[in-house]
Amino acid sequence: MNLTEYIREKRKTKKILFMTHLVCGYPDFETNREIVRIMVDAGVDLIELQIPFSEPIADGPVILRANQLSLQQGTHVADCLSFMKEVSAQYPIPFLFMTYYNILFSRKVDNFCREAEQTGASGLIVPDIPLEEGAEYLKACSDFHLSPILLMTINSSPERLRLIAKAGEGFFYCVARKGVTGPKTHFTQQTIDFIQRCHKATNLPLAVGLGISKREDFEFLQGKVDIAVIGSAIIRVFEQGGYEALRSFLKGLR
Repeated sequence: MNLTEYIREKRKTKKILFMTHLVCGYPDFETNREIVRIMVDAGVDLIELQIPFSEPIADGPVILRANQLSLQQGTHVADCLSFMKEVSAQYPIPFLFMTYYNILFSRKVDNFCREAEQTGASGLIVPDIPLEEGAEYLKACSDFHLSPILLMTINSSPERLRLIAKAGEGFFYCVARKGVTGPKTHFTQQTIDFIQRCHKATNLPLAVGLGISKREDFEFLQGKVDIAVIGSAIIRVFEQGGYEALRSFLKGLR
């Protein structure tokens, strides 16, 4: 079952799916293991594992700090590949890698995609690859059976959205507002209009992320998109209250 089929099958019984974000190696891999277990137990449907990078330009201060601390502790790409292989074999949900193009470039794009496929990753989210410069990346994803999850942004024209729709696979990540991850997003009619433009551009599932932090956000998105994505809020909750706070927070979002 490919990623699109998985999402559509899950949506038969769920009003909206739930994708979470984890920075590999922050605060350490042992903690990552327990957090993944809590996420799966809480009913999370997909998990993106971020390979830390020194300049994560799409990320706000919470995830930026997690990237920096992970790197300071010596996290390497090989560690993230090993962790992906471990959790993707252990849990029956799709795991995706999220990172930045420099990571792929430094390892050679083909090699990275081959390695990612071997770990069991279902797809890649690489937000800093412009569509016009992504031919090598898209081909490598196709060659190694990875879904390239492309971003649709709120300031994209309908024509631009259609171009993006032709290139992506799996689902599309709709960025709910301008800016970086972390700050609260206030959903408005503009958000609804943007989601409708995305639906007109593609028949593939849609995910919405950036600034999602509470149950009301999930309720707003139900019936409008297939997946809600939450990242920075998870780090904040865990840092403030540990495992039990995180478990309660995730279960409360449903």
